[in-house]
Amino acid sequence: MDPQDIASIVRRQRAFFATGATLDVDYRLDALRRLRSWVRENEGHIDQALEQDLGKSAFESYMCEVGLVLSEASFMLRHARGYARERRVKTPLANFSARSFVKPGPYGTVLVMSPWNYPFLLTVEPLIDAIAAGNTAVLKPSAYAPATSMVIQAMVEELFSPEYVAVVTGGRAENSALLDEPFDYIFFTGSTAVGREVLCHAAERLTPVTLELGGKSPCIVHSDADVALAARRVVFGKYLNCGQTCVAPDYVLCHESVKNAFIEAVVSEVKRQYGEKPLENPAYGCIMNEKHLRRLSGLIDPAKVVFGGTVRAETLQVEPTVMDGVTLDDAVMGEEIFGPILPMLTYGELDEALMMVEKHPTPLALYVFTASKDVAEAALSRVRFGGGCVNDVVIHLATSEMGFGGVGASGMGAYHGKAGFEAFSHTKSVVDKKTWVDLPIRYQPYGSAKERLLRMFLR
Repeated sequence: MDPQDIASIVRRQRAFFATGATLDVDYRLDALRRLRSWVRENEGHIDQALEQDLGKSAFESYMCEVGLVLSEASFMLRHARGYARERRVKTPLANFSARSFVKPGPYGTVLVMSPWNYPFLLTVEPLIDAIAAGNTAVLKPSAYAPATSMVIQAMVEELFSPEYVAVVTGGRAENSALLDEPFDYIFFTGSTAVGREVLCHAAERLTPVTLELGGKSPCIVHSDADVALAARRVVFGKYLNCGQTCVAPDYVLCHESVKNAFIEAVVSEVKRQYGEKPLENPAYGCIMNEKHLRRLSGLIDPAKVVFGGTVRAETLQVEPTVMDGVTLDDAVMGEEIFGPILPMLTYGELDEALMMVEKHPTPLALYVFTASKDVAEAALSRVRFGGGCVNDVVIHLATSEMGFGGVGASGMGAYHGKAGFEAFSHTKSVVDKKTWVDLPIRYQPYGSAKERLLRMFLR
């Protein structure tokens, strides 16, 4: 799509928003109902697209994409009307007599740019929040997930007029053209490097943004952890979608007293969950492309592999891999892995583990396995991170009851549920001052009596 076509879409959306049609909450709810129905009726087509793009099984597609989209849509259908209402707040005595309230309103025309690793979820879930808040939206799905992009485009074209919701497909040229347009809000999910570029473009127009990025999310396994259960849950979260998950445990910091037992349990769990030959498992997916496959291959140190390590170029697969004896100087610790490679590092004291975490930029997630509330509290309080779990991994993002987002290098802003509605809304603060009385205290000339009253009101 050329820049003129993209500019035309944005102009039409801004003109449609200006009509006020999306301010009607019933209009928004009708759109969400139609979207939810479409997803339910076309689940098979979505599954096929995700299998084609990423090798995902139908079970994983529902668990990690389709089901979460339906859950967010249902949540917004229950709560959007309440979120959209103005809310009265207390009026200070100095403003007598008045009514004070906060009034949520949509930003206007928003841009949603999504990645390839969860291409349906990370495009449609922000769209749900944007619609619920009353915006018009332009979606830019990843060019690396073409089959899913086609499904999303078909859904949008069937359900919505282009001045309300539109899809722009393509690659870098389309991304650049979109970022040159005067959007009222930008929602971006992707790498930290591209997130910086998005933020630079947004800064030129002072456009507010949400950035959902990534980072090296640590997993601390303390000496008192349930080793077998920790291994089961870490294996699930690490190798889900072949490790191509922004909140996957990037590396494990394991207490030296349980490290050998934990590694043994992890290897056993990989075999139990994926079979003796994981690359033969039809439910085990693939790496997105050859570029990422080569990058991951370069992160594997054969001398430190205790399980896996096989790279199958013809099917774009990397075997679930466990590496032991890893240090902060290894290549695998120099960048976010974003693949099925699990490095094991050890520590003796909790302070040592927390200091190792602090050597990396702020992660998107933190996981700690322990039976001690004090250990968990120390990790949760001292480490800066987006969100996380105690004695589990990944699942904190699978709820509409809590916001999900990063901090620092892992992003800014949050969404899901109420946080998603608020992300795509600007809340206006309003004082409705009555006319039947007008306190003279603020008007000149000033004097001692007025000053005494002022100090009584403002203290």
